[in-house]
Amino acid sequence: MRLSIFLAALCPLLSAFSAQPLNVLFIAVDDLRPDIGCYGVKHAKTPNIDRLAARGIVFDKAYCAQAVCSPSRTAILTGLRPDTTKVWDLDTHFRDAQPNCVTLPQHFRQNGYHTSALGKIEHHGFEDGPSWTEPRWFPSGEMVKVDEQDWTKHTITRFEGVPSEFANPIEGGEKRKGGKSAKKGPAYEVSPKSDEQLPDGAVAVEAVKRLAALKAAGKPFFFGVGFVKPHLPFVAPKKYWDMHDAETIPGPAFVTYPEGTPDFVGHTNGELHAYPGTPNENPIPDAFAKTLRHGYNACISYTDAQIGKVLDALDKEGLADRTVIVLWGDHGWQLGEHGLWHKHTNFEVAARAPLLIALPKSATAGKHCAAPVEFVDVYPTLADVCGLKVPQGLAGMSLKPYLENPDAPMQKPAISVYPKSSKDHGGALMGYSVRSERWRGTFWRKRNAADIGFIELYDHQNDPYETVNLATKPEHADVIASLQKHLPPVGSDFAPKKSGKVAKAVGGSKSKGYDPNEPRDKRYDRLYPGKPKLTESEYLAGQGGDKAEAKARFVKLDGDKDGFVSRDEFIGSGKKK
Repeated sequence: MRLSIFLAALCPLLSAFSAQPLNVLFIAVDDLRPDIGCYGVKHAKTPNIDRLAARGIVFDKAYCAQAVCSPSRTAILTGLRPDTTKVWDLDTHFRDAQPNCVTLPQHFRQNGYHTSALGKIEHHGFEDGPSWTEPRWFPSGEMVKVDEQDWTKHTITRFEGVPSEFANPIEGGEKRKGGKSAKKGPAYEVSPKSDEQLPDGAVAVEAVKRLAALKAAGKPFFFGVGFVKPHLPFVAPKKYWDMHDAETIPGPAFVTYPEGTPDFVGHTNGELHAYPGTPNENPIPDAFAKTLRHGYNACISYTDAQIGKVLDALDKEGLADRTVIVLWGDHGWQLGEHGLWHKHTNFEVAARAPLLIALPKSATAGKHCAAPVEFVDVYPTLADVCGLKVPQGLAGMSLKPYLENPDAPMQKPAISVYPKSSKDHGGALMGYSVRSERWRGTFWRKRNAADIGFIELYDHQNDPYETVNLATKPEHADVIASLQKHLPPVGSDFAPKKSGKVAKAVGGSKSKGYDPNEPRDKRYDRLYPGKPKLTESEYLAGQGGDKAEAKARFVKLDGDKDGFVSRDEFIGSGKKK
């Protein structure tokens, strides 16, 4: 009798415990290709990501929506493809085209979660107000609060952060193409700084503090932690460089474009060449390339160490048994494959990225899934495993069946896109890359039209390095037709008119109270009364916010390049009359 009474009293407590919502730890790593131990890369030094892999499932064939930061991050955060969000570049916010979209963290927020994030989750400058319970924190020394109705309105609170990753940053460097600010240092640096003196180390320190605070608050949380390395420049403390032997890091297996492809499918390594000291020629000289690969791997090991600190804190706070952990790289990265560096292509090495999902006490922990999956699948997956309703209209599917059975067969191919242009193949093109278990077919379709200007086809069973384009072989016509069925409707790549730019309001700055809709003639007369034209110093005196950005604006406004910005140039935004 007493036992039955005890069990009757205990059952509600057990039921309440089992009903506790799961937390989410959402770890993003910029420019991370799967050069990680758990992906079978022997030269990798990634013990912490590897121990995370032992907790969950490693998706061996995970693909980003587009191999560039903002479109990829937008896709994983909205569960929508670039053709829906209209984000194919670094200048567009998804709320221009999808103002009522409910993002992944916003969905958790609407279901009672505390949502917060550190470092780079969205592409910086395109943070989203409705997604987060509190302002976004950045190691540079900024807390960014975005207006929940108007994404262009940012309120910045400054604190003492990490001013530069370089030990001796370059000031006043030569401007880049388009008036962009000069890079502050070379493409790599063996840093004399400690982990915590660099941005990602500062993120890890703050993440440890935040996890303790989240534990104390006792509310379910969605916590994003964004790391920037191994993004260029390859800056990491010396001890991480010393972990690797440059002579044992393998170079690319194939260094030219695939046989049967035109030049437009690649690029000219412009991102890398923007860093001072990088050789001007292509291909990149072997010795310099070897050092870059050394630096890239050093940065992966540095970030891996920071991830280890976050995982340690999760365990220390007793949160691991109630937390789903997701780790993803926003896209792949070329380290000389096809003669290319960085991302910006539809090749396998640019589109494929790490994806690890660890559920608490999973029966399938430590296994791998070989089926192709997409970043748009992450949103429905997290909603599903955390017991939330999966919103309608998402582009992806829940990966829960793969988490329960990693050997399950492919449910759908993975699709990546990239916009390019080629006069010889139809002008402005959208490249749709469809990846099945064996094949990658890339269809370069004319923008807002049905015409396909060029096709690539690669057999990953027999040609994993994509050395030969098989699209013209008649025996593969059926394969091409089967992949082509997955292209989106014609016209889905139509780009609407964009909205305004971000207006930053910084406490104590002259930019406070800035009205983006103020007529430019009135703004000029308010800021520079009685002045027919401005020197750079006079222009900067009336500008708040980032001085480097203001200097870049001055160059752009100076339409006739006489060293002055006239009132007419200011009003006309630098356009020549």
